[in-house]
Amino acid sequence: MTATQTPPSASAAGEPARLLSAVYLPFAMGAVSLVTLGAFANRATGTVLPVLAEDLDGLALFGAASAAPLITYVASTAVAGALSDRGGPTRVLRIGAAVFAVGQLLAGLAPTMLVLVLGRLLSGFAEAFLDIGLTVLMARALPESLRAKVFATFAAAWVLPSLVGPALAGTIADHVGWRAVFLLAVALLVPVFVLLLPSMRRTPVEPLGAWSGRQRTVARNAAGAAALLAVLTAAGSASGTRWAAAAVIGMAAALAGLVRLVRRVLPDGTLTGTAGIPAVTASRGLAAAAFSTAGSFLPLMLTTTRGLRPALAGITLTLTGVCWATGSALHSLDVVQQRVSPATRLRIGFGAITTGLAGPALIAADVLPLVPGLALWALAGLGMGVASPTLSTQMLALSERGEEGANSAASNMAASLAGAVGAALGGALVATRADHLSGGVFTVIIAVAIVFAALGLRLAPLAGVRR
Repeated sequence: MTATQTPPSASAAGEPARLLSAVYLPFAMGAVSLVTLGAFANRATGTVLPVLAEDLDGLALFGAASAAPLITYVASTAVAGALSDRGGPTRVLRIGAAVFAVGQLLAGLAPTMLVLVLGRLLSGFAEAFLDIGLTVLMARALPESLRAKVFATFAAAWVLPSLVGPALAGTIADHVGWRAVFLLAVALLVPVFVLLLPSMRRTPVEPLGAWSGRQRTVARNAAGAAALLAVLTAAGSASGTRWAAAAVIGMAAALAGLVRLVRRVLPDGTLTGTAGIPAVTASRGLAAAAFSTAGSFLPLMLTTTRGLRPALAGITLTLTGVCWATGSALHSLDVVQQRVSPATRLRIGFGAITTGLAGPALIAADVLPLVPGLALWALAGLGMGVASPTLSTQMLALSERGEEGANSAASNMAASLAGAVGAALGGALVATRADHLSGGVFTVIIAVAIVFAALGLRLAPLAGVRR
């Protein structure tokens, strides 16, 4: 099968396609291994970030370190989408793996928080190329009937890293040092990439075609959006200094510029929630603005306001992975796919996210004890497990062949833009109270996240249908 052939949906004997068949197993093994590595890197970094910020005397840059990969993800997603559509996903995956290694090495050897932020910037570039490369490889190599199952497998690949990653990372940070966490991810890259090679060989590198006018426009404006996100993040980090007034002005200007560029980067109708691909793209952004923003500050909240050690604070990441995988597994069931419409699945997902985010907010406000609050957070993870693969399968189902990369890039870019803005603004609040953080700061951050989740719930019907 070449990269330009449509994957078969059934065997020669008329049997339904099976993910574990000899035709599709190489892709499943390689892709799941890569997702597992990315999951470990994500969970491990989230666990040790509060520790390393204190060690490097860089708590004021916590928001910048959280937002950094999202900033480069925005620009890199547009480039990765264009390269995937023009020359296939294999080249994109190779570039992503190489940059991942460099970014993790730089973060692991960082002498200052600023250098660590640079490593995180490279990590965002790598994540964009790996995400888009895998998504387009799936569209080229698998029939539509298997895609929901693969997205469920991707979610399941987060379970083990979510269960052991935070505890392992916290233990390593306590007994060896947080730098070893990043270096371990580099060591794991080699065997993981070897597993992915067979499926990449089945989709050979194609000659690069010419950039279309639309691709050039999107890439240029995505780069501009990334630059404005960098300004927003830097200004937010300075909001707790004597330059606070200038920082607020800089943040306001960056936000205004982002609104203008988003109209050029994302599909027409995204900001108004037009039915079809625009609504799917907007929903992806709202999900990130809600869930990712809250999740990125939870470990810091638990370590600073509740005094938990990194390994214990990382339990929030464990809950996220396990519950997300559970929700995705439910989403992939044949009975759900056949009897529950995409719009209904999105209502269920965003409803659970909206309700579940109340748990962390009430923990921060010291209204709920830790256990019941985290139980609600688990419900939010379950909701993301339902909503996220629904949006992914909808995006591929609504895309014409040759547009999967661009549409997937737009969807991921919306998520990254929203997540970066949330991390930057939340980081600005943290920076203003860096010397005396209280639960009130985190209550405000999560309350805003709840508003975005409620907007996603309202948009669900439009994201579940064609325009």
